[in-house]
Amino acid sequence: MAAASDLPHAVCVELAREAIAAGPNGYTAAAANARAQHFRDALLGPVINATGVLLHTNLGRAPFPLATPAQAMNVEFDLTSGERGSRQTAVGGLVAMLCGAEAAMVVNNNAAAVLLVLAALANGRDVLVSRGESVEIGGGFRVPEVMEQSGARLVDVGTTNRTRLADYSKAMTRKAADVAAVLKVHPSNYRIEGFTEQTSVAQLATLGVPVVADIGSGLIDANCPWLPGPPPAWLANEPAARQTLADGAALVTFSGDKLLGGPQAGIIAGRADLVQACKQHPLARALRPGAHVLLALQELALAYLDRTVVEAVPFWQMATTTVNELSVRAHELVAAAGCGEVVATEATPGAGSAPNAGIASVGVRVIGDHLSALRRAQPPIVARNRDSATVLDLRTVNPTDDHHLVEALRKCAS
Repeated sequence: MAAASDLPHAVCVELAREAIAAGPNGYTAAAANARAQHFRDALLGPVINATGVLLHTNLGRAPFPLATPAQAMNVEFDLTSGERGSRQTAVGGLVAMLCGAEAAMVVNNNAAAVLLVLAALANGRDVLVSRGESVEIGGGFRVPEVMEQSGARLVDVGTTNRTRLADYSKAMTRKAADVAAVLKVHPSNYRIEGFTEQTSVAQLATLGVPVVADIGSGLIDANCPWLPGPPPAWLANEPAARQTLADGAALVTFSGDKLLGGPQAGIIAGRADLVQACKQHPLARALRPGAHVLLALQELALAYLDRTVVEAVPFWQMATTTVNELSVRAHELVAAAGCGEVVATEATPGAGSAPNAGIASVGVRVIGDHLSALRRAQPPIVARNRDSATVLDLRTVNPTDDHHLVEALRKCAS
């Protein structure tokens, strides 16, 4: 299996056996090599995201370095007392500072955060959810199914397009009601427009039960104080953790690998007693993150607090690059490759963040469908097809990878 010469011998043997078993005409070198190439392509590795989707779920969402030193760390060890500590203490404290919360904790993704909160606060009890927020997002994540797994009872409130405070109040006073919480869910990857009405967190906070706001995308502060200028226009309608808590939410949950710009994680922040209840629930151990995620989140939180986000966080570097800078790079790419043309494009935040929002961008357009050839490049390049042409959006490409694009474009031209 010449094509698999860089794979371990044991892997090559197994692939050869599979090729022999699967081939109707017996073993062929071509079949074995094709199987080996497919196996190698399935292994995790770096790719160049030229799609213009900043948080591309299929490409790992926010690019953030995970570098854990090859040595012991005080993950659950209290250096002051010399006794066992909690892995939530340091990172949870930093995230709480960022959100303006009493306390915070980290689990392995936002779906886990929602599941844990519901299990800890509402097992066997009612949770009110607007019909318009009883959603399904990517990967088949459905609010009703997650609630069922948590043991909480879903109570639909209002209608798909209009839900008022009176609808929640009515649900709370119905016979046999046992309401543990109100769950407000960010619709994430869709919008309902037209004849609509929603109930704000501030209004829900008057009901007398905890309001849990799943803001999803992880914007920490609507004012974006880590940026040199005003908040980007594309964030105008995005809920933020700090403001949601200030409006009266008892807890917020959100992702670490979306607008926060860090590793995959789920964050629960808010009232100390409710966060403590989540920490003490048996599911907390099953959903806890590892040391590498905690260390990455710690570095990320320190960057936010130190106002070095634009320099330290790749997502915000991509999001804040000016169109002029992208245009200069695009013209240099076209000149170096000897093919293509510079075009205006529209990037998108992605991963359900700021749905329908666009970010002005610049790309390189090449006539024809070159997607397959670009994926075979080293490293692979993932781009988009539009109007019988291939477009490489530079907003999502690290400038240090531009020379790879030049080489790939030259091959496309030939």
